[in-house]
Amino acid sequence: MLPDADDLPEILLDLAVPHEDINELVALRRLLTRDFGAMRLLEECVEGLVRDMGEIGGAAPWPAERVAELFTGQADGRAGEETGALGRYFGVYAFLAALPSVRAHHYALGIPPEVSRRTLADLGRNMALHRRRHGRGGVETMWWLGLHFHGELFQLGRLQFQRARVGERTAELLAATGPAPDADAMCLSLHIPDFHGPLSPAACDRSLARALDFFGRHFPEERYTAGVCHSWLLDPQLKRYLGADSNIVRFQERFRIAAEADEPADSQPVQFVFGNPDLPVAELPRRTTLERAVGDHLRAGGHWYIGHGWFPLPTV
Repeated sequence: MLPDADDLPEILLDLAVPHEDINELVALRRLLTRDFGAMRLLEECVEGLVRDMGEIGGAAPWPAERVAELFTGQADGRAGEETGALGRYFGVYAFLAALPSVRAHHYALGIPPEVSRRTLADLGRNMALHRRRHGRGGVETMWWLGLHFHGELFQLGRLQFQRARVGERTAELLAATGPAPDADAMCLSLHIPDFHGPLSPAACDRSLARALDFFGRHFPEERYTAGVCHSWLLDPQLKRYLGADSNIVRFQERFRIAAEADEPADSQPVQFVFGNPDLPVAELPRRTTLERAVGDHLRAGGHWYIGHGWFPLPTV
């Protein structure tokens, strides 16, 4: 199921896995393959990941509790440290084992190799976020990467686009903006990856143009009626702190936004702006306009919320 140890470094580099994680992943491979229970769980995880490949919502949920149970408290001393590391990296091995199926699926759809490579390289970005937050190697959000390795999400320039249906909850929220897509309508859900430069209007324009061409070419049977985004970046309160010419404000202006002020999401901007959602609010840095906006608003007793936005798409 797994690549040979000698082949592993180059495959990991193709997935943008940080260099400081590679030697440990190669060394832990041997420990993993000697553990029958771990390999059986790995096989189950891969089967769940690639089942109904490309079908929206078709992948099995990641068995986080089973993984944690398998790799927690099994041994003492150095062996215990290795077991803990293997638990943090277990998701990487699952994605590696699924990789041939993912690439075959992309190839069958005619997806260009560079799109496939940049999409799956979000694994490395996710691992960099994990290390920034926790100071050690691992995978931050398995469910999120499952979208990439199941053929539901693609990176096309500055933005990522997820094939999705609007859904009941989103349709209810968007209805506040006026006539909006219904729950059964297909949409492209927009995501903004980190470590990818400014969110400039020109970069977003190019990304959206690529998306219209890409999905029309490779998923011609699907009809997407709207671009949809759920993000703290769409919180209208940001306009109080950022200029009209800021990239975030100009990104907001692409959408018809429904603000939901019932459930604060303060940890979201703290996580994405400062790298760790658990940082004390009083100690948040004030180095940039955005840092000052996020931190000062919280220190003044305010809250941040997830904004829900959409815009109509031409038929693709």
